Amino acid sequence: MDMNEIKEIFFQECEEQLAELESGLLALNDGETDPETVNAVFRAVHSIKGGAGAFGLDDLVGFAHVFETTLDCVRSGKIDVSPELMKVMLRSADVLADLTAASRDGGSIDPSRSAGLVAELEAFAKGQPLPSGGAAPAPAPAETAPPAEAQAPEPAPETPAPTDESGFQPVPFSFDEFSDEDAAAGEEDSAGKSIFTVRFRPRSDLYAKGNEAVLLLRELSKVGSLHVRCETSDLPSIDQLDPEGAYFSWLIRVETDKDEEAIHQVFEFAEWDCTLEITAGADEEAFAALSPEGADQPMAPVPFDLSMLDEAPAVAPGEEPAGETAAEPEPVAAAPAAAEEAPVAPANLPRAAKAIAAEAEKKETTAAAVPAAPQTIRVDLDRVDRLINLVGELVINQAMLAQSVVENETGGASAINLGLEELQQLTREIQDSVMAIRAQPVKPVFQRMGRIVREIADMTGKSVRLVTEGENTEVDKTVIDKLAEPLTHMIRNAVDHGLETPEKRTALGKNAEGVLKLSAKHRSGRIVIEIADDGAGINRERVRAKAIENGLITADTNLSDEEIDNLIFHPGFSTAEKLSDISGRGVGMDVVKRSIQSLGGRISITSKPGQGSVFTMSLPLTLAVLDGMVVSVANQTLVVPLTAIVETLQPEKADIHSFGSSQRLIAIRDTFCPLVDVGHILNFRPDLADPVNGVALLVESEGGGQRALMVDGIQGQRQVVIKSLEANYTNVPGIAAATILGDGRVALILDVDAVVTASRGQTLRPEMTLAATG
Repeated sequence: MDMNEIKEIFFQECEEQLAELESGLLALNDGETDPETVNAVFRAVHSIKGGAGAFGLDDLVGFAHVFETTLDCVRSGKIDVSPELMKVMLRSADVLADLTAASRDGGSIDPSRSAGLVAELEAFAKGQPLPSGGAAPAPAPAETAPPAEAQAPEPAPETPAPTDESGFQPVPFSFDEFSDEDAAAGEEDSAGKSIFTVRFRPRSDLYAKGNEAVLLLRELSKVGSLHVRCETSDLPSIDQLDPEGAYFSWLIRVETDKDEEAIHQVFEFAEWDCTLEITAGADEEAFAALSPEGADQPMAPVPFDLSMLDEAPAVAPGEEPAGETAAEPEPVAAAPAAAEEAPVAPANLPRAAKAIAAEAEKKETTAAAVPAAPQTIRVDLDRVDRLINLVGELVINQAMLAQSVVENETGGASAINLGLEELQQLTREIQDSVMAIRAQPVKPVFQRMGRIVREIADMTGKSVRLVTEGENTEVDKTVIDKLAEPLTHMIRNAVDHGLETPEKRTALGKNAEGVLKLSAKHRSGRIVIEIADDGAGINRERVRAKAIENGLITADTNLSDEEIDNLIFHPGFSTAEKLSDISGRGVGMDVVKRSIQSLGGRISITSKPGQGSVFTMSLPLTLAVLDGMVVSVANQTLVVPLTAIVETLQPEKADIHSFGSSQRLIAIRDTFCPLVDVGHILNFRPDLADPVNGVALLVESEGGGQRALMVDGIQGQRQVVIKSLEANYTNVPGIAAATILGDGRVALILDVDAVVTASRGQTLRPEMTLAATG
């Protein structure tokens, strides 16, 4: 890899860390102040800072460092999580995301934004008044450093290690080896220096990642003079020893002219794989507890015989074997000779091996019980798109092959037919698997909306809480990429127009804080996204008056509540009394309609005055494939989306009833449903066809209720590959897209919602296609 590839990976990881930061801060804002949540937030900022430093991104590093320092104060309990602190941290997360994007794209952000937040974060960390005039919580008082005269005791003089008859000489190890170089300096250099006590306990993960505790201690010695003690009380007996375990911990006294941050930087990349505690001052009592007389004497070798595993039971330190009298220990110097006289018996080796194998099997079983984290790879989206296109072509060729077999074979269970059925099944499985690769949760888009809510709430002076549900609902990435724009406009509209000011809400008996709910769920092969607020609802009188003023309707036009609500989707329509940075120009909801239209979706509104509004978007799960019913209409072949069809039925003459001059109803199980001639609506034929000679498809549209679509006949049900008609030809009213059939012909995919809307007496216009507004 070259540096550019590594840098690209870093920014991809930054997106994940920023998402983790956003979700963690929102959890903190909701009151989840458990250590795991705080650590996750700190870890995200810490990781971004570390990676940015490797690439020399100074602006990003500087801001992340201040952000990290304040989070560290929260993590250590020096400051409490307060609403004021969370507002600053949420805005800091937004700036951190902007700095990351600017570093990736080579741009920059307004320095005043980051400078103001840096001042507020530092004020919180130091317990000083905020620049805006507020008060930050005072940090907990730190321990007072002891006077400089309080020096560590001089280490005990080393004793020469004994040498046995075989010439083996044990290697002495002093727990004070890191302070020997500074012992001569003594009290002369202690003036003006700070003393810190560091408790450092590695976990097994630290060693598994190639780190070494001794190397960290040597790096720490560059910060200042050290006095180090090793704690070995957790070391088990040898038959219980895990080769990959971590049993040692260290108590370190650091005397330095630097601050606590310098010590943190030594353990920066190992902090998550160890337990680290840094306190101001020297803990002499802890050092005394770890310094028994002779603790620094060199250790003599201890003989070990594999037969011990079979002959002697494990005995904890300080205990005597059950049922026996403890024998007087032999001198250590004689141990090597004794070991030579008692070689390991070959017969004992298998038993020892079995014991070790049993212990290893036990560890493997325990490890297998813990579910392993799923492994993932990053793949360029263009490669996935090409794979999907190829699978689409495979589906088309499979359909063509099936069509050829039907035309040339007599039928029956021939080898070709059986093989074709297996090919069809495998093709479907391949297509489902490939589409699952592109499926992603809507969580990243939902998280971005939190920032929009905060910005609009600050601009309007409103208090708003965003609640999200169904964040893990998966949908095709193409749909996700195009969701951000319509969601942004709808949320801006909900906060600016829907929710009242805190004073007005309080006067109405509501909570001063407005609630905006964003949810996603699967329904009938589609994804349904709802944006609900508990505001004032749509002022229909005002909307109607504005529509008359703009010439959209006449004063004597009779409209239902639903039709009045849908007037807000007209281009240029706005009820704002004055222009602002947020609204007033009539651009917003018409953009939402066009965006939903491009996705092949539909949108509906439900509003109750004084209680709020709900905007519902129904979108396809994917823009690549579709399960549809192939039908014939006036010698044309159409595909009706299967998700819109409730049932099919053969009309009887007695069930058909005329209504008005050109409307017809069909009786279905004691209810009446409007009958829509698809061929007449699409201008395929000038006159209405006889329903008795056709087939009725009972469909259900979002906001339009049920309709019975009359077609001439049904050819079959099949999966088709969606081809954009607008991109390859032009926008056709009533048609959502096109596909290629097995015989090579192009078939049009019906826009059910546009047809249903037209059946209600409205003209089938291009802007109504795909996005039915009621």
